[in-house]
Amino acid sequence: MTSLPRHPSEGTEHERTSPVVARATRTLAAAGVASARSEAEQLAAYVLDVPRGRLALTDGFTPAERARYDALVARRADREPLQHLTGRAGFRHLELAVGPGVFVPRPETELLAGWGIDRALTRPEPVVVDLCSGSGAIALAVAQEVPAARVVAVERSPAALTWLRRNAAGRAAAGDRPVEVVAADVTDPGLLADLVGAVDVLLCNPPYVPRSVPVPPEVAGHDPDEAVFGGADGLAVLRPVLRRAAELLRPDGELGVEHDDTHGAAVPALLTADGRYTAVRAHRDLAGRPRFATASRRSDGPHAVGASAWQTGSS
Repeated sequence: MTSLPRHPSEGTEHERTSPVVARATRTLAAAGVASARSEAEQLAAYVLDVPRGRLALTDGFTPAERARYDALVARRADREPLQHLTGRAGFRHLELAVGPGVFVPRPETELLAGWGIDRALTRPEPVVVDLCSGSGAIALAVAQEVPAARVVAVERSPAALTWLRRNAAGRAAAGDRPVEVVAADVTDPGLLADLVGAVDVLLCNPPYVPRSVPVPPEVAGHDPDEAVFGGADGLAVLRPVLRRAAELLRPDGELGVEHDDTHGAAVPALLTADGRYTAVRAHRDLAGRPRFATASRRSDGPHAVGASAWQTGSS
């Protein structure tokens, strides 16, 4: 991406950026887009191929660029996700390719990833597993920020796997340690059999929204249904994930799972009731909402402890 002002070719007409972006901001605000000004500027920067902070230094829109910009603004006003329009999503220090078929990573998930990175950094050559990997956001952030880690990313959806593999290949080409991509269902009781008792840190952002809960248009119309909803109570995927995590983690290995903001008590209770976890802790996001839970694998007791508590919920 260029960082220098563009200069018009002789005879080319340009329309000043500021009034065009102002009109787009009003259009997006009227459509209910919460961060209308920010997103109008991001789309302008995308069309003009400049950093957002240098929009004021450009020569403005050519007629063709203005037409392209207006088309993107109209699509965003119809509540198509900004990330689908630009084809990219920022996550911690990464820029990931995203689009139809894969869940767009959210800023709040950066908190879970950061927790996992901090825990992995305390261990020499850690084995880190990311379940329900989607675009690979968590796995690739760990691989970038913990170079000594072996990172395994697990995803079931063929469409999401395409994006995950694309992002993994891009980060490997950029010099990060390659992530191991595994196509599998995280509810499979035999998941990652070769890693039983060997995982240092296990992270998961599963589908967790209860089926009856309404979601924003950007989610309802564009994020894959299977990546959003977790059964009637939102815990249908999370329950078997917690069971398998206790088998995969080494003694004193650590688990972090994101959950719905209505699960602030339920998920820690599930971890405690299992009997194989200790140091169970609830975490809130920057808005003060319950967002993820963490725990450590007990260093004593057999893996089978608490197995009777693990019945997959109805979906």
